[in-house]
Amino acid sequence: MTSTRRLVCALALVLATGAAGAVENDPLPVPKGGARELAVRSYNDGVALLVARQFRPAQEKFEAALALDESLAEAHNNLAYVLRMQGRQNFAASLEHYNRAIELKPTLAQAYMYRGVLFVQQGDMARARQDQARLRELDPKLAAELERTITGAADGSRGGIAPQYE
Repeated sequence: MTSTRRLVCALALVLATGAAGAVENDPLPVPKGGARELAVRSYNDGVALLVARQFRPAQEKFEAALALDESLAEAHNNLAYVLRMQGRQNFAASLEHYNRAIELKPTLAQAYMYRGVLFVQQGDMARARQDQARLRELDPKLAAELERTITGAADGSRGGIAPQYE
């Protein structure tokens, strides 16, 4: 698949899952001046790289954003995601960033979704179900997606989790 086609598919997925509002992959509005402006610009660059599935360069952008403004919950969430997508060796760091994103912004549904997937990958179905329960309140569509992932893991079909991270 060409990189252009991958980008189009990724954008279609973003649009399909975020029709009701902003999603974690949406760029943030850039404030004027100071470290916050630089942080958001770096974050937005990371979002473009994430959508293009360039996880290592995206990681660097999210880390740079957080070095400038540690309070960007969306940057923690997306950093956690790109770390997780780079392999099992990053699961502990990924979990720390999902937890921080949720601490900063308890209504960030995507952080619960992807942390739940991480729990499934780690075999911790009880914690995945806790995140799914919270998602039912925040975003029923994401709750249904996480349910499919949990069920798929239980029946051996992987529930949409990429096999390289099993």
